[in-house]
Amino acid sequence: MKLRADQLAQQLQRQPEALPVYLVTGDEPLLCGESVDAIRAHLRQLGFTEREVMHVDASFSWESLLESANALSLFAERKVIEIRLGNQKLNKASSDLLQRYLSNPAPDNALLIICDRLERNVKQSAWFKTVEQIGAVVEVWPIEPDQLVQWLGQRAASQGVQLEPEALQLLADRIEGNLLAARQELDKLALLYPGQRLSPEQVVQAVSDSSRFDIFALTDAALLADPGRAQHVLQVLRQEGNESAVVLWALTRDIRMLHRVSRALAAGQPYDPLCQKERIWGKRKQLVRNACRRLRAEQLEAMLDQAATVDLAIKGQRRDDPWLLLSQITLTLAGCQLPWQHTAH
Repeated sequence: MKLRADQLAQQLQRQPEALPVYLVTGDEPLLCGESVDAIRAHLRQLGFTEREVMHVDASFSWESLLESANALSLFAERKVIEIRLGNQKLNKASSDLLQRYLSNPAPDNALLIICDRLERNVKQSAWFKTVEQIGAVVEVWPIEPDQLVQWLGQRAASQGVQLEPEALQLLADRIEGNLLAARQELDKLALLYPGQRLSPEQVVQAVSDSSRFDIFALTDAALLADPGRAQHVLQVLRQEGNESAVVLWALTRDIRMLHRVSRALAAGQPYDPLCQKERIWGKRKQLVRNACRRLRAEQLEAMLDQAATVDLAIKGQRRDDPWLLLSQITLTLAGCQLPWQHTAH
């Protein structure tokens, strides 16, 4: 069967038995993560207390899936085999092995496949059609810009908070479509104003509360070329349980902005109209100008390459520590040249 993310919870409630396979596919981290969590919780309730995670890369052997499925647990527990496919494609041999498993799935195993958004040709493949036929495919689609305000309102209401229309629009403008950032802001509002109806002024006060660091304090410190403060903010963000994906989004957004502004300045465009176009206001105008003078285009491009590596680490496709890589990007953005970045001139 094929499901949307918002249909999943109701469908799971109607299933007294586990399906042999679940597939969650999409590029929206929050909704994908919540769908995966819902499936895991459902399977735990059905007695699937053991979990094995497999990361698929170029060297992955699909034979290990069959070996895991056939392995007997010492405690006779039902097991979830979680395959993190990411953006990897299945060739004919791996597709045949997966179909071989699905043709006779072990009754005490449930397969949970997590992958990026699938292309149309993959959805026509034999393995995908088999999963769709005997299991559940959850397709996660991004929230469109014209749906974001409504989504925020529904999400806030589910947490016991109401926002005035102007306050919802203000929040939508701030998070710029990043749902992980939206969740963090709504969690904060629900803690500060439980059961209340919030005005735009209250939202501004909450999201810019200087008593608590947020991801924007991190990027401001880096643009200010203050590596000590930037590292301190990053450490606090991690200790407070912020998502590494949200931090990556904030850093990447500003690095891309700096790259665009730097290229435009190099082409002779005036700075003030650029700020209007890039929505750079207030004190950030001087911070951005200074950062553009300080950082070369190739440095910004290298940081974007490293950001792609962090994304893979967050998705489990690399064994690097995402927070360590985020620290390196933050230091570089703040103007530090790390030891391995030194080059002979």
